Amino acid sequence: MSKTESLATVEVGPEKADGSVIWLHGLGADGHDFEPLVPELELAGHISLRFVFPHAPIRPVTINGGMSMRAWYDIISLERDGAADEAGIRQSGAQLGQLIEQEHERGIPYERIVLAGFSQGGAIATHAALRFEHRLAGLMALSTYLPLPGAFAAEVAANPSAQSKDLPIFMAHGSMDPMLPMALGEGSRDLLQESGYTVEWHDYPMAHAVCLEEVQDIRSWLLAVYDAG
Repeated sequence: MSKTESLATVEVGPEKADGSVIWLHGLGADGHDFEPLVPELELAGHISLRFVFPHAPIRPVTINGGMSMRAWYDIISLERDGAADEAGIRQSGAQLGQLIEQEHERGIPYERIVLAGFSQGGAIATHAALRFEHRLAGLMALSTYLPLPGAFAAEVAANPSAQSKDLPIFMAHGSMDPMLPMALGEGSRDLLQESGYTVEWHDYPMAHAVCLEEVQDIRSWLLAVYDAG
């Protein structure tokens, strides 16, 4: 699979929209995973958004015994400082960049495109958003973390062509998450804030999931990002 191979997607919303939200699912799920959430956001009558939910490629995942499933990159270790699939992360980041360009070619300005993702998908959304050279509408990182933190300083924090530091960032995590402990999310939040980014942080008494209160907070954030009342 090459970096230039495009991703299949599920779309919800009109062809002519006021903005786009590209939302990446977590490990083992697919593009339909967050599709039912769109009507729960109750955005109709406020703003017309197109939601694009890509399917991750199918690949072997080391921590699952090498079983093949939809994954944005291989997970080699669950240790915070363990080995990371850098090639897979960068490949999926490049494919997400292609989806941004596709939305731009469909008439959506870069500054009206939000990147969003849950868990592994949130890691890719974060990786790609912070490196994208044009100003985006925002980044929504749910129950996730900043991947490749060692490369962050040189590639993002000190790079003038990286994403503007006024990028609206929404981060949320479950305080009882057994898969990705909230400390991972908090550490990523702190690193972003120390580098000059402003992060709107939310935590909820939940596991590795999305809750109703979080959906309501996402709705409020999207309306603010798109300046829609």
